[in-house]
Amino acid sequence: MIAWLVEPLQFDFMQRALLVAIVAGTVGALLSCWLTLVGWSLMGDAVSHAVLPGVVLSYIVGIPFGIGAFVFGAGAVALIGVVRRTSRVKEDAAIGVVFTGLFALGLVLISTTPSDTDLGHILFGNLLGLSGPDVAQILLLGVLTVVVVLVKHRDFTLVAFDRTHAHAVGIDPRRTEAILLGLLALAVVVALQAVGIVLVVAVLIIPGATAYLLTDRMERMLLIAVLVAVGSAVAGTYLSFHLDVSTGGSVVVCLAVAFTLAYLLGPRHGLLARLVGPPQRATVAGSGPADDGGAR
Repeated sequence: MIAWLVEPLQFDFMQRALLVAIVAGTVGALLSCWLTLVGWSLMGDAVSHAVLPGVVLSYIVGIPFGIGAFVFGAGAVALIGVVRRTSRVKEDAAIGVVFTGLFALGLVLISTTPSDTDLGHILFGNLLGLSGPDVAQILLLGVLTVVVVLVKHRDFTLVAFDRTHAHAVGIDPRRTEAILLGLLALAVVVALQAVGIVLVVAVLIIPGATAYLLTDRMERMLLIAVLVAVGSAVAGTYLSFHLDVSTGGSVVVCLAVAFTLAYLLGPRHGLLARLVGPPQRATVAGSGPADDGGAR
């Protein structure tokens, strides 16, 4: 077992992969908690797919792919809002139209762009092939995202549970949600090269959904989500090395296994607990002002 754990660490590419997996897992897990509570799972899917043309155009122009990905991710969120406000189309339909259209545009750009770089790894990730500059960019964006989350997490929690109370205590719900959506775009950029566009939504949803089945406290939910995401990212990276399989796929499979265990064996909200015990309230309590009952 010791050899199984130590052997991959002898290679620089595995050290970089594990570092990025931990950062991407942490960032995705933190955002996934609020996406789960607010009901923005489909929005995470939309942003993760909408960044594809931005990434391809970044390669064409010769700028860091994170710039194009962030611009198109934020642009997709704005475009969804415009379509929803200026037409009879509901939000879920607007999301579907925008993200499928932009994703298809990205596929067209990939197929028509001559490049010495295999742009296919954008779709499925290339965690074991990250370069030094790639790692530096991911670390920078990851640290920036975590810092903003630490500063604004109480505002996010209060808006998620009670927009009216948040407005009453001086928090602008629209601005707070805009910041959260901006962080979502950054999180997509961070996780993009780890698991690829196709699977990045799993990193943004499964950790929070898993933690939601295991606790009713917001602070614990954040901690559990990070532990689930980081543990799955590390386990998936090791498995991909030893089994010679897709790294992004392995990470997401580990996340899915963690969710399945929580769904079946959760102490209060798991399937078995609900079958053998009385119904349980599925409310996550916030921290700070939320503990007083204002955000439940």
